[in-house]
Amino acid sequence: QVQLVESGGGLAQAGGSLNLSCEVSRTIYPITAMGWYRRAPGQERDFVARITDDGTANYADSVKGRFTITRDNNKDTAFLQLNSLKPEDTAVYYCNAVVAAVSGYYWGQGTQVTVSS
Repeated sequence: QVQLVESGGGLAQAGGSLNLSCEVSRTIYPITAMGWYRRAPGQERDFVARITDDGTANYADSVKGRFTITRDNNKDTAFLQLNSLKPEDTAVYYCNAVVAAVSGYYWGQGTQVTVSS
């Protein structure tokens, strides 16, 4: 069973930074894409950023220019650098991995990010 383990969440002040990481384990197939989503209190889970195996990244408009997604293909790990944080970035952040070879779509358990004003 593919597992995703996120880390790096926590509390930050507005304007501050955090770095999230997500490590994928127990897959023998290449990871096609990795992404981050978030769910704010009382809201649906929304797309944040995504990066494919060739390094192509895309972002939600709300985080463009502030967040950066990267990945280390050798370690099956993705990172999300959160800069210029705003209180509205407060949410549980979930990592996602797509393994096209087995039509697999996997989620991590989530990590809390709280931004104080």
